[in-house]
Amino acid sequence: MSEIEPARALYTAAQARALDAAAIAGGIAGSDLMRRAAAAALAVLRARWPEARRIVVLAGPGNNGGDGFLLAALARAAGLDARVQALTAQSGGDAATAREVARAAGVPIMAADADAVLLSAADVYVDALYGSGLNRAPTAIAAALIAALQPQAARVLALDLPSGLDADTGMPRGVAVRAAATVCFVGWKRGLYTGRAAEHVGVCTLATLDLPHALLASQRSDAVLLAVAALPPRDRAAHKGAFGHVLVIGGDHGMGGAARLAGEAALRTGAGLVSVATRAAHVPALLAARPELMVHAIDGAKELTPLLARASVLALGPGLGQGRWGEALFAAALVAGERSVVVDADALNQLARAPRRLPMPAVLTPHPGEAARLLGSDIAAVQGDRYAAARALAARYGAVVVLKGAGSLIADPAGRIAVCPWGNPGMAAGGMGDVLTGVIAALLAQGLAPWDAACLGAGLHARAGDAAARSGGERGLCAMDLFVPLRALLNGAADA
Repeated sequence: MSEIEPARALYTAAQARALDAAAIAGGIAGSDLMRRAAAAALAVLRARWPEARRIVVLAGPGNNGGDGFLLAALARAAGLDARVQALTAQSGGDAATAREVARAAGVPIMAADADAVLLSAADVYVDALYGSGLNRAPTAIAAALIAALQPQAARVLALDLPSGLDADTGMPRGVAVRAAATVCFVGWKRGLYTGRAAEHVGVCTLATLDLPHALLASQRSDAVLLAVAALPPRDRAAHKGAFGHVLVIGGDHGMGGAARLAGEAALRTGAGLVSVATRAAHVPALLAARPELMVHAIDGAKELTPLLARASVLALGPGLGQGRWGEALFAAALVAGERSVVVDADALNQLARAPRRLPMPAVLTPHPGEAARLLGSDIAAVQGDRYAAARALAARYGAVVVLKGAGSLIADPAGRIAVCPWGNPGMAAGGMGDVLTGVIAALLAQGLAPWDAACLGAGLHARAGDAAARSGGERGLCAMDLFVPLRALLNGAADA
């Protein structure tokens, strides 16, 4: 039984079908579910486009099309000019009944024509071509309709999810609708929140169709959305020793900035002490820029040993490099012990060359390229099913994994998945991953378990990026721009 509220539960397409079947088995007719979906979608349409008078519904042959037919009938009854372009001459099951309801309500139903797609005379277009069960590329006629919709994306409402988008992976099956808004029925489809979905879904609304909470809870969700969270206030008698000691290991020649970003992020996230083990050439600059850091010149593993003994958490990898210096520090750091470690950047590449389960509590933070190397795969395979890739990484390395990207995923070795719904394209910039490493390391140092530190850290990092983008835009966003909003969000500010 799931304890997650519906607003955070993410389901696979198969789970969504099981929920529909359970509702019908519980006495709710399929036609009633369709009517509820149509009414919910029309309410979203009218709220978003209150001036709209001409509605064109693109309807497929299945239940998604049935939702569209009933929406057109309801719109017609409300005095709107609603028409349907149907993908096929006939519909099946409950959708066939919905089609007749629309016809009886006076809704004009036109056959879609791949050679003459007419979409110009409408204020809003409703995408009801395919639902969450699509397991192939759209047909030629559907693809032509989707292509014709693309210039109208600002005026498109998608029902359940944009047609052509895979409900499980968030990746297009060839071509997919780009919508300004999506109303998702019963429960969130997990593909709405990762992969390429952000380019297609627009503003998402969940309509549970008044299904009983017990019914929704009967299906354990495949994943969950992260919730807004912060750390509680500190004890008034707190001292720095109570909040851990993070050791950042990295900063080979020319990459001292990565170690500085990770170290300052750990400070800004509340670690009691932060040390940096780096090349001697970087010591003066790091001390001048951030004197709160304890910066140590390290030539090799021998000098690292006493620093390891004092640290409670390692942030391993920012600017580490892949040369002999980085290899030596990587090998020295990853020895069995009580301390936790965040493994990022070049440390991930070192790990990929000699894959093994890690001997201590660990969080890995790969981007898709690093994930592909860790799995002996390629980026296309990782992005093709990010959920499967994140779970495979967590199982292979015995660690919590943050698979970065649009819709970052947090996975643990038991298969648990959380999805970060925040973040923006401005965060696709150098140094952002180093900041995330420092954030998670600091949370580990303050006593959070790896899963909790990864979830809270990924959420805080992404929300700070959104707050920084709001103040000046996405383009030109720098990693250090996250520090001020990060600190505010960490301390519970509602809107940094």
